[in-house]
Amino acid sequence: MARPPDLRRRQELLDTLVAEVAAAGIGDRSLRDLAAAVGTSHRMLLHHFGSRDELMLAIVSAVEQRQMDLMSELPPDPADAVAAMWAQLRRPELRALERLFFECYARGVQGEEPFARMLPGAVDDWLAQAGDAEPAMMRLGLAVARGLLLDLVATGDLAGVDAAAATFAELVRGAVNPPS
Repeated sequence: MARPPDLRRRQELLDTLVAEVAAAGIGDRSLRDLAAAVGTSHRMLLHHFGSRDELMLAIVSAVEQRQMDLMSELPPDPADAVAAMWAQLRRPELRALERLFFECYARGVQGEEPFARMLPGAVDDWLAQAGDAEPAMMRLGLAVARGLLLDLVATGDLAGVDAAAATFAELVRGAVNPPS
């Protein structure tokens, strides 16, 4: 079923905004600046998203959903899945979006609306994707990935976080296939 025109336009704007924020970040950019960058008006952004904070949350939600959609494409071996997911998450073009995620997540943890609506879905939605995976292992993998991403956006030490991600994948391999 096709989306109504207003929802289609909102999705088109959201897709364009995700690309814009990935390319140029959001920082303290105003709605007017974001609107100009994507070829619309700040009034249209307000119409579709309600506020700058709601827009930030919509961007984070869209990116999280895109990342969750990758779960179905991961290899069946848990260690290989960890490595493949890390390869997706570490891409440089996602860095500004990762910074935005952590900003929104931190504001949500403090109880600030609308960001508090992210919780506990920011974890539970991922756990729901686990399929046959052990829930504790899925939670651990999510925590490790987010911790490494936070390390990466804070330090820029790609080699260091890549080494840690590879070590985690090997730990998973050993836990799933212990030596006899």
